[in-house]
Amino acid sequence: MITIGIDPHKDTHTAAAVDGTTGQMLDELTVAGDRQGHEQLLSWAREISGEEGELCFALEDCRHVNGRLERFLLAAGELVLRVGTRMTARERSAARTYGKSDSIDALAVARAALREPDLPRATHDPKLRELKLLVDHREDLVGERTAISSRLRWHLHDLDSGIEPFARTLNRADTRRGLVQRLGCYGKTVQVRICRELIARIGELTRAIDALRAEIAALVRPMAPGLLALPGVGELIAARLLVEVGGPGRFTSDAALARHAGCAPIEVSSGRHRRHRLSRMGNRKLNAALHQIVLTQARVHPPAQAYLARKRAEGKSNEEAFRCLKRQLVRVVLRAMQPQATPVPSLPAPDARQHQ
Repeated sequence: MITIGIDPHKDTHTAAAVDGTTGQMLDELTVAGDRQGHEQLLSWAREISGEEGELCFALEDCRHVNGRLERFLLAAGELVLRVGTRMTARERSAARTYGKSDSIDALAVARAALREPDLPRATHDPKLRELKLLVDHREDLVGERTAISSRLRWHLHDLDSGIEPFARTLNRADTRRGLVQRLGCYGKTVQVRICRELIARIGELTRAIDALRAEIAALVRPMAPGLLALPGVGELIAARLLVEVGGPGRFTSDAALARHAGCAPIEVSSGRHRRHRLSRMGNRKLNAALHQIVLTQARVHPPAQAYLARKRAEGKSNEEAFRCLKRQLVRVVLRAMQPQATPVPSLPAPDARQHQ
């Protein structure tokens, strides 16, 4: 097999062809980052591998700059792997050739893919891509609304602390209407005008956010009935799980998904000392979605409450018990994402002990 490591950039893509058995570099190529360059890259790679040779494309995982190339290769029926940027940096620092360039990075990507046999495969599902765009756009709008709300509150506090609304109520239409009416008592100053404009913008963003939520919910319901059946999983959480996991066939085991999500503990043993520590790596958005489910289940779901109580009785701290519950939840989520998934319990059997 020939592995093609690719270092993508906005204008160019640099590729290094590496023998899958020896790791020896065979050739390298730099092409433009457009459709013509993608076709040139694919023709070059197929010429190196020959008619019956196998190809594997390893792309450094910078999806804002390699998305079009990734989709092009998948549409051509090629195997595409995603290599994390940290993995590329470690491979580059361990190489005998010092420095950093596009060629060095492309070679590091290819050799990292050879060293790590269980890298996640890239997939392209048009529905999941649309869902991801909607979910990310909604989160951007929520962040924009939060920033505007913060600025508005400072203006209101400066005018009169008595008219500042309660926390997290500016997304309500009646709160905004009442606030506009009370601002009429403070004259037509520049600050009052700014407050009115900020209130109007918050209203626009809230309506857009609500519309996006309804659109996301309509897409998610037929795609993830198994996820929505789990306690603590609503449409927005299910959408985040779907777009970050990338489909049910991407991960071959719950252990691989747990490592991707940063839910698998990292072993830090030495000699006679055997222990594990919290992983702070992985997909943090996926980790955050799982954490929200855990918090909800710990509050309202009896099996989760019993599981946490059992872990505390074993001597684990509250944080450690929550980590164990999150790790068990990964297994349940992966099973629920399978096509035509049968109803699954919110927790595995009590004797499950993997990665605890």
